[in-house]
Amino acid sequence: MEYDDGEEPSFSDPEDFVDDSDQELLGDVLRDKPQEADGIDSVVVVDNVPQVGPERLEKLKNVIQKIFSKFGKITNDFYPIADGKTKGPVLLAKEKKNVVIVWEAPEKQPFKDFGNLRHWLEDPDCRDQYSVIYDSGERTGIFANDVKEPIEVEERARWTETYVRWSPKGTYLATFHQRGIALWGGEKFKQIQRFSHQGVQLIDFSPCERYVVTFSPLMDTKDDPQAIIIWDVLTGQKKRGFHCESSAHWPIFKWSPDGKFFARMTQDTLSIYETPSMGLLDKKSLRINGIKDFSWSPGDNIIAFWVPEDKDIPARVTLMQLPSRNEIRVRNLFNVVDCKLHWQKNGDYLCVKVDRTPKGTQGVVTNFEIFRMREKQVPVDVVEMKESIIAFAWEPNGSKFAVLHGESPRINVSFYHVKNNGKIDLIKMFDKQQANSIFWSPQGQFLVLAGLRSMNGALAFVDTSDCTMMNIAEHYMASDVEWDPTGRYVVTSVSWWSHKVDNAFWLWTFQGRLLQKTNKERFCQLLWRPRPPSLLTQEQIKLIKKDLKKYSKIFEQKDRLSQSKASKELVDKRRSMMEDYRKYRERTFDMYNEQKPLRLELRGGVDTDELDSNVDDWEEETIEFFINEEIIPIGDL
Repeated sequence: MEYDDGEEPSFSDPEDFVDDSDQELLGDVLRDKPQEADGIDSVVVVDNVPQVGPERLEKLKNVIQKIFSKFGKITNDFYPIADGKTKGPVLLAKEKKNVVIVWEAPEKQPFKDFGNLRHWLEDPDCRDQYSVIYDSGERTGIFANDVKEPIEVEERARWTETYVRWSPKGTYLATFHQRGIALWGGEKFKQIQRFSHQGVQLIDFSPCERYVVTFSPLMDTKDDPQAIIIWDVLTGQKKRGFHCESSAHWPIFKWSPDGKFFARMTQDTLSIYETPSMGLLDKKSLRINGIKDFSWSPGDNIIAFWVPEDKDIPARVTLMQLPSRNEIRVRNLFNVVDCKLHWQKNGDYLCVKVDRTPKGTQGVVTNFEIFRMREKQVPVDVVEMKESIIAFAWEPNGSKFAVLHGESPRINVSFYHVKNNGKIDLIKMFDKQQANSIFWSPQGQFLVLAGLRSMNGALAFVDTSDCTMMNIAEHYMASDVEWDPTGRYVVTSVSWWSHKVDNAFWLWTFQGRLLQKTNKERFCQLLWRPRPPSLLTQEQIKLIKKDLKKYSKIFEQKDRLSQSKASKELVDKRRSMMEDYRKYRERTFDMYNEQKPLRLELRGGVDTDELDSNVDDWEEETIEFFINEEIIPIGDL
């Protein structure tokens, strides 16, 4: 087609054109178009309706109308029919209700000033604190540690109904009550937060102290999981609830070191959740057939888990990086009976204790599989021991570990050193030890070998730098050993919960010198208050250790001043008591003189204050009386 002007016409609509052709062309169809509702239609689904034919349908409708009209006016109904009979659920539409939603701004909450929650760290003498429960749980006290005697900070009756728990950084003290958990802190231990969880028995904090997990066997229901509840510490709000059939392996949820993730193991499943949403990481759990145990690295977001053998498939230990889920190391194991996962405090090493039954043998052999986490491809070294293992423990800030092995009474302790050259050396073994537990100092190097409970409280203080036994001691029937956060002091105790007599706690130096014996009636529990991580860098800490002699002179001088101060305090106390007595004597002497006229009046003017007064008025009388008579024969003279 040709056009007069030689240009094709434009078929574009103008900018202000409104197309209403749908209404013109499809008006009858659009009348049935669903409209946006301005209210809420209530629909009732009635199941298990009898199947009836057309002759009985009206009667069925009347019965259902009569039953459900009690709950509101029915405006519509639908009875599905198949093969001439009603079939399936009946739908009833109730009268529409207009809903008006009015948003109200949340009420402004007053600011609560709890003071300095880390007040105890400002102690000029750097005293650490500890909690003590005694009087069979009726009284709880907070004390500051001092070499002379404990200094009471706070003491309350029935502060907790069972026991107490410090948060990981020492900010909060948790107390247990039938109705829930309370958190306390600040200089005067004010109540910071409370969490309502009826019948709560167990708690666990996230490492960052942002969340707390509580467990109660009383609250769980099928539709409302409340056996385990995760709470926000700052707001007190419930973040999420979980079902739990048993708390035998507490904590059920294990936290990553930064508190960003927490994980739970169920049959053939490892579920990893993330904060703050509390939802599954990547919205799905990991399917791990036969998973037996898992543990987070204390230094990195890495999970270690192990799976037993399955027919021809060997057992394996897997290291998984989170949140990527990359497997950074897999170690196959054979003839495995059991495995235990032991992380070094900083996450530098992982020890997998593997109990094996070698082919053709009846006994159990133990392998310690040592994973070097800071080296490329995570190499593994193996230490084999043929004796039964009683206890294993890593040096917290080092590369040594201790093992108790053998059978009573021949129990041995061996010390190993993981060296940088790829070797693991046995550096010392002590035989015939009365011990069943190993307690390292939080700073490493020093440890206590303890024979608790059935082994009558035997104690051995060891310096692992040269593996010398610094002291051998005993705290009869000791049930617990607790190091202070600095590693300078250690407490041994006999708890009333485990032994009904001799309840007390003793304070020792790290070298094994006894400083105090504190007897508390029906003493139950002592827990040191943790300290938050140091703000010093590793370089600064190394420099301080290098110049330790310079600092030690300052502290020795301070100790001498403290001792002289103690002597001065004693002298000042005695002088004060003498001065109080002198003032009291003066007051009574003045009172005596003031009352002299009254004495004279009562005694007829006779002054009896002095022994030699009014001598002229004295009368002397001699009184004789028979005392005894004794007859002696002449022959005896």
